[in-house]
Amino acid sequence: MVYLFAATIFLSALLLFWIQLVMAKMLLPRLGGTPAVWNTCMLFFQVLLLAGYSYVLGSTSRLSVRKQAVLHGAILLLSCLYLPLLFAGTTGSISETSNPALWLFVYLIGAIGLPVFLISTTSPLLQKWFTHVSASDPYFLFAVSNGGSLVALLSYPLFLERAFTLSRQNQIWIVMYVVFLLLTLACMFVLWRSPKREPEQVRKRGLPPLSIQQRLYWILLAFIPSSLLFGVTTYITTEIAPTALLWTIPLALYLTTFIFAFARKNLIPERLAGTALGGLALLLTLALVANATEPTAVIVLLHLCFLFVAGMVCHNKLSSDRPDAARLPEFYLCVAIGGMIGGLFNTLIAPTIFNTIVEYPLAIVLACLILQRDKEINRLDFLLPACMALVTIALALLVDRYDVSTVVGVAIVFGIPLVITNHHFRSRPIRFALALGAIMIGSIVYSEIQNRTLHDERNFFGTLSVRFDPASATRTLYHGNTIHGRQFIDPNHQCEPLSYFHRDGPLGQIFEAFNANAFSPNVAVVGLGTGSMASYARPNQDWTFYEINPAVVGIAQTAEYFTYLEKCAAAPVKIVLGDARLKLQNAPDHHYGLIVLDAFNSDAIPIHLLTEEAVRLYMSKLATGGMIAFHISNRSLKLDVVLADLAKRNNSISLRIVDGEYNPVTGKDPSEWLVMAQHSPAFDSLAQKPNWRLLEGHTESVAWTDDFSNILSVFRWY
Repeated sequence: MVYLFAATIFLSALLLFWIQLVMAKMLLPRLGGTPAVWNTCMLFFQVLLLAGYSYVLGSTSRLSVRKQAVLHGAILLLSCLYLPLLFAGTTGSISETSNPALWLFVYLIGAIGLPVFLISTTSPLLQKWFTHVSASDPYFLFAVSNGGSLVALLSYPLFLERAFTLSRQNQIWIVMYVVFLLLTLACMFVLWRSPKREPEQVRKRGLPPLSIQQRLYWILLAFIPSSLLFGVTTYITTEIAPTALLWTIPLALYLTTFIFAFARKNLIPERLAGTALGGLALLLTLALVANATEPTAVIVLLHLCFLFVAGMVCHNKLSSDRPDAARLPEFYLCVAIGGMIGGLFNTLIAPTIFNTIVEYPLAIVLACLILQRDKEINRLDFLLPACMALVTIALALLVDRYDVSTVVGVAIVFGIPLVITNHHFRSRPIRFALALGAIMIGSIVYSEIQNRTLHDERNFFGTLSVRFDPASATRTLYHGNTIHGRQFIDPNHQCEPLSYFHRDGPLGQIFEAFNANAFSPNVAVVGLGTGSMASYARPNQDWTFYEINPAVVGIAQTAEYFTYLEKCAAAPVKIVLGDARLKLQNAPDHHYGLIVLDAFNSDAIPIHLLTEEAVRLYMSKLATGGMIAFHISNRSLKLDVVLADLAKRNNSISLRIVDGEYNPVTGKDPSEWLVMAQHSPAFDSLAQKPNWRLLEGHTESVAWTDDFSNILSVFRWY
């Protein structure tokens, strides 16, 4: 019986996690690669999870056990009506609707709403039913549920995505869903045949009432790790190591802390956990305020260790504070609310109110505050930490007056207040946590002195910053820590394209060949950046930039930061805002002589721009004799093989160049480019140049399509 309930809960969690990944991946090519698609999908699943937990609370508190079984059985049968319609294709475009988020939410409800709702009820409902058929503590089944989620998370990129197309995954999912329905019916049969126990209302009468403070405490304990999860993931994948699939590690650690906590695996004693959390918080604060990114592996490990320890502390507190099984639904509802608030705060609220990733330091401070045991709070708990901010600011101004190295400066400005915090505030969690927050606030002054940040901006697409570098006399646009363009401030050299787009680099050769052999003067560029490529425009040409991020457009058009679009474009330049694949569908066929795609040099590459269907679209918009250029410089992914296979399947050939030259004086960065064409004199001209290599694609290999992509196959493991 225990194994039956455990297997059902495990399978339900696996199916719920799996369907999230499948649905989001399926929708991206149809709706555009905007983060709004991912965010809306995530919000949909969080809302339905909360709705499922609310249903469990309502049904178990008002209905008898057998009536619960009858009601749930009816929902089981009703959900079968969805299966023939599951994963139905979408019509239209999300960009064509007045409220795309609402449109997508309604579509998801119509496509998979009831099955997802039903699965989301399984863990708390079956745990509740388990208390009627067994005297055992049911909370270990929550660990089983998180184990199912963890298996789905790890198996998807390692096995499912590599072995099956999306359509085949959908078929397997439906089969497994039917198995899940049968297992649930078996659990209901066991419940129906179990002897009648004391009514729920009678059992609750002997329990003390739940206070608002108790419920808020549970919500807070669930909120902190959830917010930390999103904060750590965002920070390490944008500010430290833009590496594909790195986001899976924090999520796996988060699920693991749930498993250990509710399986009663007390790996870290409470006192040791508090000590470890405080020590890691000190090191992490130093890394954050110093903007440390090297050595990358050590810094990333520090962030992950803090997430794991903080998650263990909070989830152990949740597990040890769990109520009697009679109040199980209320407990899980609070846990779901806390997790949802953490996700909403980090993904929807924080990007609209903060210019940088402020929510992550806030979660670190909260994680340290949760260690507070003393009930007494006095003024010194707030005044002393405030002094740490003043000390940090004073030291930053003092260091700025003297010519000291960066390492010495960091040691003085942050080492002194952190040592004071460790020695004098460590025994008082409130003072300790607020002191860390105060030092983080004070670090803003030091950061501004050192980094010369001209502009910070943030939205759903990430964090953007414009920084001035006195050494090279340039302004640079960063997305996280990935360079998206650079420009000299010297008016005599402002129209020189720098970084990956240098005239002495591969792109300069591409435009040289194109301008000498252009059958069509029209140019399309996917990815605006600073607008560097506009420097290549000639008077007889017509240029169109496709850019998904409105913040990038605003920065590129602000002459205070970059002047490529205003002063360097010799041809008319049009900017089309939106997903490039969707917007290119509206362009005339055979219109462009050159299409340049500059969208693959960060961690979250838009895979829907690298599929067979996408390349077929580009070819249809390409004039006779035209060519497509892909900027494929990427720290973690090797994309040339994918594109070579796609070229072969489209009766095209491809050339690749790897330019490793770095010249800080002229502003040139290393870059890797690939050019694709069918019958093009410009392509033939490039093929004659040294360092350009012809790639042999394979039609028999499994090419990336909207239905299949395998990112692990192109991962750089060295």
